[in-house]
Amino acid sequence: MKLAIFGPQGSGKGTYASRLGPHYKIPHVSTGDLIRAEIANKTELGKKIEPIVNAGQLVSDDIVIKLLKNRLSQPDAKKGFILDGFPRTLAQAESLDKITKLDHVINLVVPEWILIKRLSARVQCSKCGTIFNTITLKPKKEGICDKCGGKLFQRDDDKPEAVKKRLAIYHSQSAPLIDFFRKKEIVVDIENNKLDTPPEEVVAKIIDKLKK
Repeated sequence: MKLAIFGPQGSGKGTYASRLGPHYKIPHVSTGDLIRAEIANKTELGKKIEPIVNAGQLVSDDIVIKLLKNRLSQPDAKKGFILDGFPRTLAQAESLDKITKLDHVINLVVPEWILIKRLSARVQCSKCGTIFNTITLKPKKEGICDKCGGKLFQRDDDKPEAVKKRLAIYHSQSAPLIDFFRKKEIVVDIENNKLDTPPEEVVAKIIDKLKK
């Protein structure tokens, strides 16, 4: 099964994709992870893209497509995959369509108030970078990292006003993308209107809908 999972920041894309992968025995493919792996492994490509990432800029579509094409050619992806974080634009969707055809696109539909609450509750360790959430994944000791004892802080882009701006950008970019896949009749909408719905419940809902 060839899947892609869409949704704004805070909708749970990575969480659900990491559970759906083992269920269908297909790899969870995150383009962000692919880029980070190239940098960590100090490949020729990694050396080129490291300064781009460090400057907070987006890696070009050509490079991302090249990484993705290589990943999808690996033996474990022969039976399928679940894409997380790709495509982000209409141009990327059209490029992906030339490489492979998706069976389904999972579109996570979550009210903005939930997304803002989830993201603005996110805190990160200043030492090791581990992420906690004061609603769903609380540290054992308030303000202190469970792993290394470092101080937890809130990133500027996780503050409510910044979150609203990020969500507005996501919706403006994703609308034509969702329309592109709707025309192919492969979009599966998954609604979640509760703040504290367990991930397993949403995953079960996705699996159920994909059977139909």
